[in-house]
Amino acid sequence: MARKIALACAFSMLPAGVLAQSGTSSIRTPWGHPDLQAVWTSATLTPLERPAEMEGRAELTAEEAAASTALELQRIDGDQRAGTGRGDRQAGTPDGRTDVGRAYNEFWRERGRMLQQTSLIVAPADGRIPYKPGARPTESPYHGGTGEFPAGPETRGLAEQCIAWGSAGPPMQPTTYNSNFQLLQTPDHVAIVNEMIHDVRIVPLDGRPHVAGDIRQLLGDSRGHWEGDALVVVTANFTDKTRFAGSGTGLHLVERFTRVDGDTLLYEYTVDDDSAWTRPWSASWPFSTLGAALGAEPGTPGAHIFEYACHEGNYGMTNLLAGARALERAQE
Repeated sequence: MARKIALACAFSMLPAGVLAQSGTSSIRTPWGHPDLQAVWTSATLTPLERPAEMEGRAELTAEEAAASTALELQRIDGDQRAGTGRGDRQAGTPDGRTDVGRAYNEFWRERGRMLQQTSLIVAPADGRIPYKPGARPTESPYHGGTGEFPAGPETRGLAEQCIAWGSAGPPMQPTTYNSNFQLLQTPDHVAIVNEMIHDVRIVPLDGRPHVAGDIRQLLGDSRGHWEGDALVVVTANFTDKTRFAGSGTGLHLVERFTRVDGDTLLYEYTVDDDSAWTRPWSASWPFSTLGAALGAEPGTPGAHIFEYACHEGNYGMTNLLAGARALERAQE
């Protein structure tokens, strides 16, 4: 009960401007539910946490957001080859690794734009994750791994093993490419199909309870229901392998999907885990249909996601492990 009250309070503290976007949509399924079915993109340049230089500022003007978009796109341009930047959010890579760090040029990227909000986090008001002392993670479980020379694939991150990708969620996060997913509906189920590593989350809407607490899943155990025009998805029973923002098996997630108009879906989530954070916290931002993001006329059908052909026997993993064995032999 305490957790439910805390999560309800966290949603109630969302800024009025965010909640005001949660208007009803006239787009309905044949059985009367709001129709959320489309290919959507979560891509945005706005960071999850508010940058230090934006401290005390929850919003930018429209002009500032446009200027910030142009500057950030220039800074992270993956087509650059001079200098020391990597072409992504990690600047300062030594010159010898610049081209490796920019292995994906801008043709493959889906950057999005800067929103007027200065962070995706909307509660607490400072736009920062309320970590407990020592709880801020130093690395993602999805990337990298243990050991300088990995002994096998099990020592590498989930993404390198083609098992799961952090941005696909839950909860969903923007990434620099393949930030796309498709929502499919029946009267008693919703399917969330991610382009990145092709995860599919099946969300029952029939009121069934969560599975037993000793059954754990990488994507958690999701159950959905409608609150007015908002699809509310509650997810629990996570494993300890995903560790979203430092969370553990106690992660509890509430997501809300609200179609604002033909090309806009408002996505909101609140997370709680008292092993990692001092209080629940919330993020919110608008998703666009993929067609609109690509510049199509409003409501244009036909945008598709494509197969992300990642598998556990991938060549990248084979080559990484072969390279590790070669380095080991060279040091003998």
